[in-house]
Amino acid sequence: MNSCTESYASVQFSLEKRFAMLRKPPSSGRPPWAKAIRALRVSLNLNQEEFGSRLGFSAMAVSRWERGAQEPPSHAYIGLGNLAHDSSCWYFWERAGLRSEHVLRVLPTLERNTRFSKLQNFEIVSAGTGPKQHRDKIQLVALPLLKVVAASHGEKGDDLHLLSDAPIESMMAAPKDWCPNPAYTSCLRVRGNSMAPMIQDGFVVAVDSSQIDMNSLDGKIVIAWHKDVGLTISRLRLYDHTAVLVPENSEYGAVAISAKQPWKIVASVLWWIGRAP
Repeated sequence: MNSCTESYASVQFSLEKRFAMLRKPPSSGRPPWAKAIRALRVSLNLNQEEFGSRLGFSAMAVSRWERGAQEPPSHAYIGLGNLAHDSSCWYFWERAGLRSEHVLRVLPTLERNTRFSKLQNFEIVSAGTGPKQHRDKIQLVALPLLKVVAASHGEKGDDLHLLSDAPIESMMAAPKDWCPNPAYTSCLRVRGNSMAPMIQDGFVVAVDSSQIDMNSLDGKIVIAWHKDVGLTISRLRLYDHTAVLVPENSEYGAVAISAKQPWKIVASVLWWIGRAP
């Protein structure tokens, strides 16, 4: 009996020692990706809730990332790379599965076929009445009209937080000085009247998907995305540590951006056009 007890105690001690080793954190501490995420957040001077809201995640998710308890999904890494805005962006994009050498290899094809066309010279046809004057060629930007709808407050827009993934409905042309970042500029339609009378149902808005930093968009009209309601058009207002999506039409309510309401800014609105009634 004593020998059996001693053998059991020996096995139990061995198992407890093994499980303790498995539970012990690695000697190297947090993984490099966790340190990189925290460094990016600190460089942007954001708390975890503010940082998460820009990516469409909660403060708790950001905390798990920074502690190394859970690695972000690929679409979060892409968002992190977009926030980086420097050479460190490739670290996050590569964690998502993108490789710089692959992107560079297909750039010649992208330059020929990209939906975000480069600047081109267009021949302008004279219109209107009166004497025709000679016009020089001017630079216009060929913009894709995406088959995408951003809805009013309270309505559901298209569930697409990456405009680059959207199909193209048609093409439009706009003056070069209307599009400060042509490679990131596209057009989409608006449904609903929460931004009326300024932007009405059926209007087309031109958006810049490179302008997504909330701190520089206070008072600007933006396209925001939420996993439950899709794309929404609204004006962004910043109050201390609170961001609010505010409609132009007083018949609609404002929406606060928080950890419980994790909205993501996907683009800022540059200008809009619509048919006369």
